[in-house]
Amino acid sequence: MPRLIKSGLIQMSLAKTEGDGTIEEIKEAMVQKHIPMIEDAGKQGVQILCLQEIFNTPYFCPGQDKDWYASAESIPGPTVERMQEYAKKYSMVIIVPIYEKEQAGILYNTAAVIDADGSYMGKYRKNHIPHTSGFWEKFFFKPGNLGYPVFDTRYAKVGVYICYDRHFPDGARVLGLNGAEIVYNPSATVAGLSQYLWKLEQPAHAAANGYFMGCINRVGTEKPWDLGEFYGTSYFVDPRGQIIKEASEDKDELLVAELDLDVIDEVRSVWQFFRDRRPETYSKLTEL
Repeated sequence: MPRLIKSGLIQMSLAKTEGDGTIEEIKEAMVQKHIPMIEDAGKQGVQILCLQEIFNTPYFCPGQDKDWYASAESIPGPTVERMQEYAKKYSMVIIVPIYEKEQAGILYNTAAVIDADGSYMGKYRKNHIPHTSGFWEKFFFKPGNLGYPVFDTRYAKVGVYICYDRHFPDGARVLGLNGAEIVYNPSATVAGLSQYLWKLEQPAHAAANGYFMGCINRVGTEKPWDLGEFYGTSYFVDPRGQIIKEASEDKDELLVAELDLDVIDEVRSVWQFFRDRRPETYSKLTEL
C-alpha cells in the first residue's frame, strides 16, 4: 500500500481586533481567524497541518518594543492546549509555532508538535536568529538549544525548521539524518530582501536530503511596522526538489496537497547522498 499523506499549510494576514487592540486581544483575534481554516483542514481529511511562524501574533520583530515579551507563553500552555483539542477532534497532527516563555527573560521562537490523538510530542526552537534589515530577532529570542528533533507522528516522521533557519543547509541535513520525511518551515518574509531565495533554498534542501518540505509564509502588511508586504506563496516541494502545490501571494489560504512518502525511497535509491557523504572531511564546518 502506498504511503499517501494529506498535508495542509495555512498562510494568514493579521487579524483585526475589537477594542483597544491589547496583546491578548490580538492573540485571540489571530486564533479565531485561524479556527475556520483549521476546521476546514480537519473536514478535508488533512492529516498533518502546519501554521505560520508565531502564528497568533503579528511579526513584531521589525521593532524593538519589549511590550511584546508579554505575548510569550509556556509550551504546553493555553494556545497549545487549545490546538490539542482540534488535533484530537480531527485526528490531525498540528504544528503550532508560537512565542515561547521558558521563564522570565528566557524566550524562544518555537514550534510545538501535537500528535493526531491530541498529545503533545515536543518542540523545536529556532536555532538561527537574524538581526538585520528590520528583522531584529535577537532582541526577542534566544537561539534554540534543542538541536534538530524529528517527531515520529502517527502519519510521518516530521521535522521543523523556522524561517531564517532555511538559509543554513547544515540543520536541514541533520533533519534528514535524523529521519525526517517531511520538514515544515513556518516563516515570515517580505518582498525584496530574500524573495528570490524563497523558491531556491528549500527545494534545494528537499533535493539534497530526499524529503518533502512544507513552506509557509504570511500575507499582507502589518502596521505600524511597515516592514513590507508578506508575499505568501506557501508551497509543498517533493524530494526531487519540484514544487507540487503553491498558494497565492496575497490571500488567506489553506493549501492542501497529497504527499506520496514512498517517493522518498525511490529518490534515495537513485541519489545516494547519505551513502556518499564524507563527514570526516567536513571538520571545517564545526570550527568556531
